[in-house]
Amino acid sequence: MPVPSPRPEVAAVDVPFSTVVDASGVAAAMADTALRALPARARLMVPVLAGLLVLGGCNRQPERPPEIRPVRLMQVQPGAGKTDLEFSGDVRPRIESRLGFRVGGKIAARLVDVGATVRKGQPLARLDPTDLSLAEAGSRAQYDAARTDRDLAEADLKRYNELFAKKFISAAEQQRRQATYDSAVSRLRQAEAGLRNQSNQTAYGVLTADADGVVTLIEAEVGQVVSAGQSVVRVAQTAEKEVAVGLPEDQVERLRGISDVTVRTWAEPGRPLPGRVREISPMADPVTRTYAARVSVPNPPPDFKFGMTAVVTFTRTGDNATLRVPLSALLQQQGSNQVWVYDAAKGTVQPVAVTLGELQGNEVQVRQGLSAGQTIVTAGVHLLKPGQKVRPLQAVASAPAVRN
Repeated sequence: MPVPSPRPEVAAVDVPFSTVVDASGVAAAMADTALRALPARARLMVPVLAGLLVLGGCNRQPERPPEIRPVRLMQVQPGAGKTDLEFSGDVRPRIESRLGFRVGGKIAARLVDVGATVRKGQPLARLDPTDLSLAEAGSRAQYDAARTDRDLAEADLKRYNELFAKKFISAAEQQRRQATYDSAVSRLRQAEAGLRNQSNQTAYGVLTADADGVVTLIEAEVGQVVSAGQSVVRVAQTAEKEVAVGLPEDQVERLRGISDVTVRTWAEPGRPLPGRVREISPMADPVTRTYAARVSVPNPPPDFKFGMTAVVTFTRTGDNATLRVPLSALLQQQGSNQVWVYDAAKGTVQPVAVTLGELQGNEVQVRQGLSAGQTIVTAGVHLLKPGQKVRPLQAVASAPAVRN
């Protein structure tokens, strides 16, 4: 008969409901236990971090396609024939005289202002005539006295000649009277010359314009005492006008023999005026390092006024055809000049190194690196990368007719 053995008594333990789960809920139970072990503040941050991770996964965007940039294109074409070189300057008079009195004195009146148009012989200023009038009166008195002495000597000589003819006086006496008369005639001539000179001095008390022109500067005012020859008024003659420009040292010899010169003013750019190079300075300006040149304009129109801004165009004949590109098409990379060449078949651009020549306005000559017919980018060159696809903003335009 089997003997029953005693079993150990097991105390009942209260188990939470969350621990009574199947195998798939073990992880959740462990997470719940770990969460309860955290401090209260940390438990509050867990749902926020979980939400951010969920949002980050939802906002993931696909990769963007390669960017296609808009550009402006131009087809390079050779130019041949002539090259236009332009230089800015201003209109100036060929002759600007500094007029002054030929005698000294005190200015009594100024008759013109700056900007006044004057005619030849027109009075510009006047000196106080008091001293000049007195000097002229003295010279006139001397002239009158010399003329009286001459008349008296002439009458005496006539009488003595009659006496000599009748043998009443000697030949020595007759020669003495002749010498007296000749001396009186000489003194009269001297007095006459002095009177004429003093009359001229009196007339010099009025300053007049020596040619038609415009008053450009007043250098003395009423009441001022001036010396002979001191500048009082500047008058620019309007008969001949010219444009003063500065030529760079690398272009002086090329431009020296050019006869095809055109002048245009900023006010009338559509009206070309023929010009002629009158002179080119043999020395460069110490400040600007350019050579001063004067281009005369024969028979200028009335509205071709002094001080106007003008552009002088030198047209030089060339022998060989060259390529020119806009300055906006150039890109400098590591000290070398490049342009972007457009491949129409692929729709992409590639940089090409070029060798530059002389500059002409907003264009520059390309000596090496490009060939006629290639298409280049003229706008947006700083935003491109090798092999990048581009979108032309307009149909490919040919290069303008460049006169080289």
